Amino acid sequence: MAGVVIVGAGQAAASLAAKLRVLGYDAAITILGEEPVAPYQRPPLSKAYLLGQMPLDRLLLRSPEFWVEQRIDLRLGARVDAIDRAAKVVRFGSEAMPYDTLVLAAGAAPRRLPASIGGDLAGMHVVRNLADVDALAPGLRCDEQLVVVGGGYIGLEAAAVARKLGLSVQLVEAAPRILGRVASAETADAIRTLHLAHGVGIIEGAGVARIAGDVSVRAVELADGRSLPADLVIVGIGITPETGLAEAAGLLINNGIAVDTEGRTSDPFIWAAGDCASFPHAGGRLRLESVGNAIDMAECVAANILGAKRAYVPKPWFWSDQYDTKLQIAGLNTGYDRVVTRRAEGYSVWYFRGESLLAVDALNDARAYMVGKRLIESGRSPAAKAVADPATDLKALL
Repeated sequence: MAGVVIVGAGQAAASLAAKLRVLGYDAAITILGEEPVAPYQRPPLSKAYLLGQMPLDRLLLRSPEFWVEQRIDLRLGARVDAIDRAAKVVRFGSEAMPYDTLVLAAGAAPRRLPASIGGDLAGMHVVRNLADVDALAPGLRCDEQLVVVGGGYIGLEAAAVARKLGLSVQLVEAAPRILGRVASAETADAIRTLHLAHGVGIIEGAGVARIAGDVSVRAVELADGRSLPADLVIVGIGITPETGLAEAAGLLINNGIAVDTEGRTSDPFIWAAGDCASFPHAGGRLRLESVGNAIDMAECVAANILGAKRAYVPKPWFWSDQYDTKLQIAGLNTGYDRVVTRRAEGYSVWYFRGESLLAVDALNDARAYMVGKRLIESGRSPAAKAVADPATDLKALL
C-alpha cells in the first residue's frame, strides 16, 4: 500500500492530497489527523463560527463524499507518535504505517500562559482549533467579564466577537502597542480606534504577572499592580510550529521544519508544508502562518513529489474581520523604512523600503488591496506620492 502519508489534517494536508489527485497521482494517499473532525476551515472559528453564524458542516473543506471518491484514506483521531526513517514507517497507537513519501503538515500549537502563574485555571482559553472554540463558546455570555491577553489578530478578533455578544472586554498587550510584530503604528492606530469605539478597554505596555483564582479565573493581575476582574480569559500570544515529531526523527529544525526550495526536508523521502515549515527566502528562512501559504505551499509540494522541481515562491496575503471592518494585507512588510497612508474609498497603509513597495494593509478598501497585491506580485512599485494622493486612480498604477 505505502504511497503518500500526510501527518496532519488541516488546510495544507487537504490541499496537498487533493492536488496529488488532480495531477494524476494514482497510488495510496493517507491523511492522519489528530482531531476527530475532517479537515475544516480555521479562520471562521474566531469569527462566524464563534458568533454562531456558521454551522460545523459549512466549516468542512470538503464533503464526506469527496474523500471516498478521491480514494483518500482519512484517518481521524490518529495521533502520530514517531517516525521511523530507517523503516520508512510512522507509528500511531499500536499501528505502524509504511510510506513511500511522508509529508509533515501538522501546523502549529497556540502558546499558553504557564501553569505556575495560573495558566491552567478553569476559564483560561486559547483559540486555535474546533475543540478550543467549542469549549469557549458557552462562557461568552452577555455581561460576563472577559480579559484578552495578546494584541495580535487572534486576540483582537476574539475581542470583537465578545463585544458583539455583549461581554465587557479588556485587552492587555505586553508590548508598547497592539500589532507591534506584524503591522505599522498607522495600522495599529486605526485598529485601536475601532476597538475603543466599540467599548473595548485596551492596555498596552503591561505584562501579565499572574492569573488569580482558586479553581477558576477570578482576575488578571498585571506587572504594574493593576488587577482586572475576569470571568474568563482568552490567550492570544502567538503560535509555535509543531516540530516535535520531526525533531525526534532527527530532521533539521530552523524556525520550524526546515525544507529546501521545493519543500523537501533533510530526509529526501520526507516533505513539509504549511505553518510548521520554514523555507529559504531572501537569503534567510521564512515561515508563514496563513491559509494562503498553506494552500500554495502544499500544492507546490504535491507537484514536486511528482517531479516538477519547482521552487516555492510565496505570494503572501492575509485578512482579518473585526466588527464591520475587513483588513486585507498583501505582501510582507519586513524591512520597511517608511509608510504612506491613503484615504480614498477606505483607508490603506503602503509599506516601502526605499522606492520598493513591500506590502499593503487595506481597511475596507478592496481596490487598494487588489492593486497593491498585483503590483507586489509583478515586482512593480508605484511612486509613493501618487499613492498618497486620493485623486490618483489606483488602477492606473497597474
